[in-house]
Amino acid sequence: MKILITGTNGLLGQKLLHKLRADNYFELIATSKGDNRVSNKNGYTYISLDVTNKEDVERIILAQKPHVVINTAAMTNVDLCEEQKKECDLLNVDAVTYLADSCLRIDAHLIQISTDFIFDGEDGPYKEEDMPNPLSYYGLSKLKSEQLLQDHDVQWTILRTIIVFGIGENLSKGNIVLWAKDALAKGESLNIIDDQFRAPTLAEDLADICILAARKKALGIFNASGKDIMSIYEIVERVAKYYGNTTDNLNKISTATLNQKAIRPPRTGFILDKSINELGYSPHSFEECLAIMDEQLKAID
Repeated sequence: MKILITGTNGLLGQKLLHKLRADNYFELIATSKGDNRVSNKNGYTYISLDVTNKEDVERIILAQKPHVVINTAAMTNVDLCEEQKKECDLLNVDAVTYLADSCLRIDAHLIQISTDFIFDGEDGPYKEEDMPNPLSYYGLSKLKSEQLLQDHDVQWTILRTIIVFGIGENLSKGNIVLWAKDALAKGESLNIIDDQFRAPTLAEDLADICILAARKKALGIFNASGKDIMSIYEIVERVAKYYGNTTDNLNKISTATLNQKAIRPPRTGFILDKSINELGYSPHSFEECLAIMDEQLKAID
């Protein structure tokens, strides 16, 4: 099976690259904007691709003829999306159209990553068929991408995820778990919101369900998050406990005190039964995720 991945310089893209290149069943095309920032160049072909360039998308997909395209490229900075709506739509909506159009021409299956932010957070955790109601422009852009696929003739899978974290190379953005680990180790006083609830997702788990969906060419929407739902405060608290750091420096604050540009849903989380039963998804517990990350960090050191 030939798979083309977009955004392989990002965290999820790197994890997919690592897992898929070790399996001879897959022929792998890695793409991202600019140079390849992954140090291991073996087991795949790298092509620079700007998914917001329609002609580039068409040229590369029609030339490579993958069986499956996994789109991990996205603008995910929620507040920046609120400020830069045009740029947000270009990457999160228009690019998906270009990918879907090109996939349709060669009968390729498209896997799209979506988000819990398509929901308003008033009634979480959510099933796949629950009614979306995004509060932010980021959430709206990802909902638009879902809707365009549902109206498209291409074969598609949508995987909705939540707060993806993990260890990667030369990443352009961090994640809450690594930030918490470093800040706690320094003994800093931390103000952490305790009125937003999420199900943080290890990047390896999200990569696994992408691969499960690719193998089956699964059709439809699937929830693809971690299985433990907790407040943002509890995320940091559990990181502290795992590493033996004091929690005395943690202060609970409300979301309202942050004056963020984009509104966040208060309580999301996903019901994973469909993904577990139909795809064989098996996410780790949060503490298991921390142990996996810890082993990776030790290997780097």
